[in-house]
Amino acid sequence: MDAFYASVEQRDDPSLRGKPVVVAWKGARSVVCAASYEARTFGVRSAMPAIRAERLCPQAIFVPPDFVRYKAVSRQVREIFARHTDLIEPLSLDEAYLDVTETKTGLSSATATAEAIRAAIREETSLTASAGVAPNKFLAKIASDWRKPDGLFVVRPHQVEAFLTPLKVGKLPGVGKVMEAKLTELGISTVGELRALGQAALEQRFGQWGRRLHELSLGIDEHPVQPDRLTLQVSAEDTFQNDLTLDELEPHIRRLAEKTWAAHQREALGGRIARTIVLKLKTANFHTLTRSLTPSVRPRSAQELADLACALRERVERPASDLYRLVGVGLAGFVEQDSFLAQGDLFDNVYD
Repeated sequence: MDAFYASVEQRDDPSLRGKPVVVAWKGARSVVCAASYEARTFGVRSAMPAIRAERLCPQAIFVPPDFVRYKAVSRQVREIFARHTDLIEPLSLDEAYLDVTETKTGLSSATATAEAIRAAIREETSLTASAGVAPNKFLAKIASDWRKPDGLFVVRPHQVEAFLTPLKVGKLPGVGKVMEAKLTELGISTVGELRALGQAALEQRFGQWGRRLHELSLGIDEHPVQPDRLTLQVSAEDTFQNDLTLDELEPHIRRLAEKTWAAHQREALGGRIARTIVLKLKTANFHTLTRSLTPSVRPRSAQELADLACALRERVERPASDLYRLVGVGLAGFVEQDSFLAQGDLFDNVYD
C-alpha cells in the first residue's frame, strides 16, 4: 500500500488531501508512523523522530495514529488478496507476499493478477497500491518500490541478472549498513560488482553468508511464501516523556506486562504458549539492552509475568543513575501447548 496510514487519513479527511501529512503524536519522544508523499518531498520518513520531521517540514499536519481504522482497511485488502490465492504471507498491515503460480481466478499471468488486485483495491478502498512481479520474493519486494506510488513493475526470469546488476548492494536482503561498509572496503558497491567477485572469494571472506550473497547476486532465492507464519514473540513497549532510572520503571513494566499477557492469551487460544520472558530497555543515548529468562515454571498470570520482568532489572549491570527512555515487556519461545503439557506429565512421572 502507498503511504498507507497517511493515505487512509487523507481519504477519510478531504481537508488533508494534497497536504504534507505526518502520522505521529507530536512531541520530542514520538516517532513518525507514516508520511504522505507531500511530506516525503521534505525528507520526512517513517521511524524518524517526530521533532525532526517538524523541523524538516514546519507546515506538516500531524495526525495521531488510529490503528483500529488501519487494521480494518488491512483486513479489507487481505480479503481482496484471498479472492486470487490462499498463499498470502503478510509482512505488516500494509505489505504482503502472494504466490500466484496458481490462482483461483484463472487469470493468464502474475502481471494480470497484480493489475486486477490493484484495480480492486482502488475501487473498494479508494486507496492505491504498488506491486512488484518477479520469480521470487526478494526480487518482487525490490520491484514493488520501483514505480511507487500507484505503480506496477515486472521482472521476468530472463531479465533478473540485468535488473540486479546496477543496483546498490544495500538493496539485497540481509545487507545492512555494516555489511555494505565491508563490501565497500572490497571495492564493491553494486550487485554486478558483487557477482563478478565470484562465489569462492565471497565464501573465503564471509563463509556461508558469502555463498548466500553470491546466490542473491544471481537472483536465486528459494524461500517460499509462508501463509501461516507462527508468532515468535508478543510484546508491548512504551517511550517516556522524561527519562527514568531503573528503579522508577516498575509501574511501567507492570502496565506493559498486562498488555503483553492479553496478547499472549489470544495466542494461547490457538494452542501455543510462551516460555521466555524478555525485558527490553533503551538508554537515554539510544543504546538498546535486552534481558531474558526461561524459568522452569512458566508465568501463569499477568502478575507473575510482571514480577519476573521486574526481576530481570537485576541483570542490568549499569550504574543506578543511568536513565532510560523506553521499556518493553515481551514473551517469546512459543511452543505447542499440548506438547508442553505432555512433557510436564512425563517429568512428573519421572520424579514420582
